[in-house]
Amino acid sequence: MAARTKARAKRRLPKFLLILALLAVIAIVLIVILVITLLKPSAPRIPIPGGPSTSAPSGRPEAQPASCPDVLTLVIPGTWESSADDDPYNPTSNPRSLMLRVSSALQEEFPTSRTSVYTVPYIAQFRNPTNLNDRQADYNVSRTQGYKRAAGKIISTHERCPLTRYVILGFSQGAVIAGDLASNIGNGRGVLDESDQDLVLGVGLIADGRRQPGEQNDIGPSPDGVGAEIALSGIGKLVPGIAMTGSRNGGFGELQDRVQSICAPGDLICDSPTAANPLGAAAQLAGAINNPVHAMYATTRYWELDGSSATEWMYGWSSGVINDAPRPAHN
Repeated sequence: MAARTKARAKRRLPKFLLILALLAVIAIVLIVILVITLLKPSAPRIPIPGGPSTSAPSGRPEAQPASCPDVLTLVIPGTWESSADDDPYNPTSNPRSLMLRVSSALQEEFPTSRTSVYTVPYIAQFRNPTNLNDRQADYNVSRTQGYKRAAGKIISTHERCPLTRYVILGFSQGAVIAGDLASNIGNGRGVLDESDQDLVLGVGLIADGRRQPGEQNDIGPSPDGVGAEIALSGIGKLVPGIAMTGSRNGGFGELQDRVQSICAPGDLICDSPTAANPLGAAAQLAGAINNPVHAMYATTRYWELDGSSATEWMYGWSSGVINDAPRPAHN
């Protein structure tokens, strides 16, 4: 009996060793496959065409401080519609300011987290050089201060709020300043880097003194004349305090399709013929600031589109731009 049991055990042993050897081979193969898989370089991730990006543009953070607005609406009033010490969030220096009709409506519509409406406080004057009793600041001084303060606000905001977008609005002298900002940004001349040009969502100009037909989106009835600073560019610096700067170098560059311009026919500030007499032209320009056409953009008397005045159109357009703006994450 014991002999038979021992014989059976001897017969089973080769089968057991064969199974054990087979399992060992399988284990070795699995280990080799695992090692090859782990060491194999991963395939590059190919983005799906047209798919949404889950990361911020290169160089920008994924989120910005909670105090930052999604959009900064920068409003630049016209001549005599601001003062150097006015409150930028509650301007009161001229309650009849044309741009107040737009800025106030935007403040009522949107919370400050969506858009912060900042009205640039600056001298906003234009001294008539033919009137010795005129004690206002020179146009050059006023325009320069307005530009520096407007540009400074964008620069300081961008440093603190890198994902905030911008809507820039201006009337008359303020439109010249707003247009100059847009031109410099769109042509890579400062204020924002070229990589940040996309942050400017739109620019709205009413009665731009450096207007050139066709260099932007001309809204509604658009006259053939040019801005006074272009028409009178030949006087250069002949008249003290008034340097007519001519057309904008490079136009609006990359921002051209985002600039909306309104000019009423007959408004000499934006629809002006050339003039041969420098001093007479300067006096004419000073008077044009207060002419009926230039002062009536809040009505439909000289400019209207589908029943809307210039200020109504500008509010509707800017409201739509702000409403459609991206909503960056905050931390």
